Amino acid sequence: MLEDTIKLLRPSVLKSKNIMAIKHKEQRVAIFIDVQNMYHSARNLYNKKVNFAEILKTGVGERKLIRAFAYVVRTKTGEEKPFFEALTKLGLETRVRDLQEFYGGMKKADWDVGITVDAIKTAASVDVIVLVSGDGDFIQLVEYLKNQGKRVETMAFGKSTSSRLRETADEFIDLGETPDKFLLKK
Repeated sequence: MLEDTIKLLRPSVLKSKNIMAIKHKEQRVAIFIDVQNMYHSARNLYNKKVNFAEILKTGVGERKLIRAFAYVVRTKTGEEKPFFEALTKLGLETRVRDLQEFYGGMKKADWDVGITVDAIKTAASVDVIVLVSGDGDFIQLVEYLKNQGKRVETMAFGKSTSSRLRETADEFIDLGETPDKFLLKK
């Protein structure tokens, strides 16, 4: 019986914070992907596109995926529709918002509040929240979720991630440490 429990727990040592974190198969996980943040980070740092399938796989690990969301922006041209369909085929629930264009040419596509609301609403159903974003605007969300007893992990490219967000999360997975794994070859 003890051997079964040990196999179930499979603790992993985290490089960040030098603590022992328990990740086990019974943990229920929800993933929230800030697609715009990841897209722009990958393009600006590596001139490549993100491998969202690998991000999903790594974020879940051997745990139970309850829900996975991808927050995307639709333009007037609709050219991103095949990309949205590819995300859906990965098992991601896509949340779509139209790109706002203001007088003078300024454009805005902000999902911060939507991600925050969905994470808070979903938190009661999971043990772990995985936030895939380097945006420091999520620090208060991470603090809130941790205060609610949730484990919060963040994944992003370290060079474009808020240092305070990295420190606030229970674990930060730097996609930039193994970019070939998290970027598409083409």
